[in-house]
Amino acid sequence: MSSEIKRATGLLVIEVVNSNANGDPDRESDPRQRPNGIGEISPVSFKRKLRDLLEVHDSLFFQSLPETYVSNSERYSILESRGRDRKSIQGEMSNDIKNFDQTKFLDSTFVQKYWDARVFGNTFLEEGASKGFIKTGVVQFGVGASISPVNIIRHTNTNKAGVQEGKNAGMAPLAFRIVEHGVYCMPFFVNPNFAAKTGCTEIDIDLLKLLIPKAYDLNRSAIRADVRIRHAWYIEHLNALGSCPDYLLLEALTPDRIGDKTIASTSWSDYEDKTVLPEALKGKVSSITDLML
Repeated sequence: MSSEIKRATGLLVIEVVNSNANGDPDRESDPRQRPNGIGEISPVSFKRKLRDLLEVHDSLFFQSLPETYVSNSERYSILESRGRDRKSIQGEMSNDIKNFDQTKFLDSTFVQKYWDARVFGNTFLEEGASKGFIKTGVVQFGVGASISPVNIIRHTNTNKAGVQEGKNAGMAPLAFRIVEHGVYCMPFFVNPNFAAKTGCTEIDIDLLKLLIPKAYDLNRSAIRADVRIRHAWYIEHLNALGSCPDYLLLEALTPDRIGDKTIASTSWSDYEDKTVLPEALKGKVSSITDLML
């Protein structure tokens, strides 16, 4: 199966406007931020958007997908859905685990059912007899880091009708925590080297490319109202092992900050966009596509 999937390097250029793209549970859901002020979006957070989008098979989005996905919806279930625990998954897959046979692994219920396990790997089935099951996936997302430091704004949420008694009735002090403006770059990598071990196919990767552009648009919330994927670059290599260093491609498409890079930006116009690969790199890759177009 690995021959069906092409090696690829991806880069998401994400603009956050008065929103919290990824709250930090260790800091009372403040937008994630490093000590130097650089903002972060975790890979887990972004993959959660993709999982949530695909999980509901009767949604408008899922029903709008090509027929090959809609008519085979059982192949596009989500292993790491919200609320799942290890015991429930191991119970469901106990027969596959008990009768594990690497030569028949790709025909197992586990592989055939869970799209996210085939694509991203899993963190559940890693003990005892389940060690033969998927671990490392074909697709890996990196940390999304802002190009410049970000300003975090904190306000108190209020309720028209108070739901508690006392001094702060109807209020949640400093509960509304947002990034004023930031542009984040999140790399991702498609590695066909692991496809034969996970059962991932080209059709699974094609679905990933359909999911990415809708990750934030169809997953808005009160605190995450305006998160824009400006670009979703998808660059295919000339061969399965890679025809160009990933970092050269990522650096070539990362926007440049105009002016002082040490202060927070206020709008997209504070950046010089990059939309073309240098000539020296064009010949080293098979194609470059912006999934947002």
